[in-house]
Amino acid sequence: MTAVLKRFEEMWANGVLGQLVRFGIVGLASTFVYALVYWPLATYAIPPVLASIAGFLVAVVFGYVFHSRWSFKGHEAEGGVGTQSKFVAVQSVGMAMNATFTWICTGPLHQPTWVPLLPVVFVTPVVTFALNRYLVFK
Repeated sequence: MTAVLKRFEEMWANGVLGQLVRFGIVGLASTFVYALVYWPLATYAIPPVLASIAGFLVAVVFGYVFHSRWSFKGHEAEGGVGTQSKFVAVQSVGMAMNATFTWICTGPLHQPTWVPLLPVVFVTPVVTFALNRYLVFK
């Protein structure tokens, strides 16, 4: 238990805990934006994998604005095209994950179009937080 408290204090001191909380808030909002675009398209208009890409593109623009201005506020970022390129690369990993989850769930597993939202909400954000924290907003 003491090791956990010590780690918590370290995370608080170096700002990671605050970043994680802000990232979570923006991530929830981004996920909501993603779902608002993805689900109606996937259910009524286009194939689910294409809808996942459309939803992700809208959510990534939303996420970049809020992550760069708030989630990682006060954290050194190289700025400009370099940061944007890294952010897009990290988000591409997330988009590939979401498209894969969507294809597996709605294709081979024959699940409803809302089922891929479960790994999209619980898996992709953990991976993209770590990549953003250590590669983009160092």
